[in-house]
Amino acid sequence: MSALLRQIPANIPPDIRKIRIENSHLTELPRGSFENVSALEYLWLNFNNITVMHIKSLEYLPALKELRLQGNKLSSVPWTAFQDTPALKILDLKHNRLDVLPEHALRYLPNLTYLDLSSNQLTVISRDVFYSWPVYQRSQRAEGQIEAISNAVLALHDNPWICDCRLRGFVQFIKSVGPPIILMNSYLTCSRPKFRAGKFFHEVELNSCTKPLTSALDTNLTVPVGLNITLTCFVQGSPSPAIWWTYALKLLRAFNVSTEHINEETVRSELLIPAARPGDAGIYTCTAANFLGNTSVAITLHVGASWAPTTAPDWAPIAPAEPGAHVEVRIAKQTVYGITLEWFAAAAAAADPGETWYTLLVGRYDAAQKDTIYIGPGVNTYSVTNLLPATKYEVCVAVRNQAPRKGQCVVFVTGNDVSQLEQREKLIHIIVIVCAMVLAVPAGMYACTAEARPGCLARCSGACPRRRRGGQAQAAGSKESTLDSLPAGSEDGLCRHEGGRGARQPPAREEPGKTRPPHRNSADLY
Repeated sequence: MSALLRQIPANIPPDIRKIRIENSHLTELPRGSFENVSALEYLWLNFNNITVMHIKSLEYLPALKELRLQGNKLSSVPWTAFQDTPALKILDLKHNRLDVLPEHALRYLPNLTYLDLSSNQLTVISRDVFYSWPVYQRSQRAEGQIEAISNAVLALHDNPWICDCRLRGFVQFIKSVGPPIILMNSYLTCSRPKFRAGKFFHEVELNSCTKPLTSALDTNLTVPVGLNITLTCFVQGSPSPAIWWTYALKLLRAFNVSTEHINEETVRSELLIPAARPGDAGIYTCTAANFLGNTSVAITLHVGASWAPTTAPDWAPIAPAEPGAHVEVRIAKQTVYGITLEWFAAAAAAADPGETWYTLLVGRYDAAQKDTIYIGPGVNTYSVTNLLPATKYEVCVAVRNQAPRKGQCVVFVTGNDVSQLEQREKLIHIIVIVCAMVLAVPAGMYACTAEARPGCLARCSGACPRRRRGGQAQAAGSKESTLDSLPAGSEDGLCRHEGGRGARQPPAREEPGKTRPPHRNSADLY
């Protein structure tokens, strides 16, 4: 109990008669799991994680009387494995995931007296499963005889049964079954179809299965431009068939298709085409299919001229306006190339928002024709893109095919577009200005910052002797000179020596009467 076992132990004594391993981590029963314990009579493996059972997992167990596999994860059972357990009397498979019970399932359980298949995923099974059960066959042969036959308990409740024609034979078996076969719970209930959900087996009468039959009241329709049209087909069949619509070999989305059960075997399917346009004309096909076959009906749609004149600039009504059908519109977001609209319908237009269609009219403000966009039910926002920049547009939202009223239109102007060419021109101008500023920096600044080491000026001023007085006067006369007059060199170039070390040559005096050359700025040097 609650042991961390992942497989059946291999060292089980051969004379063991009962094994019980529960709440463990067993995931499978491999071949020959119990080949060394041929005397085993009771095997309980409840509440593990067993998902796979090998067809020879019960080999060498001729004396096995009871097998309990409750609360595991078995989706199928190799029923032929019970050929190796002819003495089996109790088989407990409840709370698993079994969804199929083949016709030969009980053929190899001749002495079974208790079978529990409750709380699984069984939906449809054949009555032949039980007609081939040796226990049931013996009961039929012994009917009216004195021969005593032991009872067999059968549990089939809490499964999601689909009560259609495929379950007809099984329902008849459940209604007629009696001793020696005893149902643990005779009140089996239907889960599907929806109109039979929750009903007991003894309350339903199921008919035989039939191939679908499709029909339409009118297979040739004509509708004016702008009006809604609904195509309808009726389908009879059992079990209830799958239905779909196609147009020009393309499957139409279920967004515009509705299906409704008229009675147990008749279904009505409708395809809605809002505000029909000439491009909607053509052949629409309604197809139905179940496991017995499929059938279809074709409906031809013609879209004629509009029955009401329209003037595009004023957007005249395509159909009579409905009182109270007003829509409030606003711009939720705007970009250079488009906008995002939001709207909500008031009064009668919002009576049934799940069925309300909208018409969107988009175009330039001065355009005679506007583009028409149809918006389905449940949608109250739309993005208009790929518009021209710096252009005046108008967008209107109307209910279904009605004409837009005052307050249902929005006029806006898209933003300016900055082209890549203009961006490149601006970039070139910036580069020219930056280059001019860089070239205006004196050459001496490059010398000090690029070649001179930190502290250059401080060491230079300490190494150079003081100027003579005569030199001071000369320096005073040349204050207008800039760093351009400094030679681009090292410290030796900054501090010239006169004759020997420590002496500095004074600057040459200007000769009287000699004209001083005009000062040149840094730009002239380049």
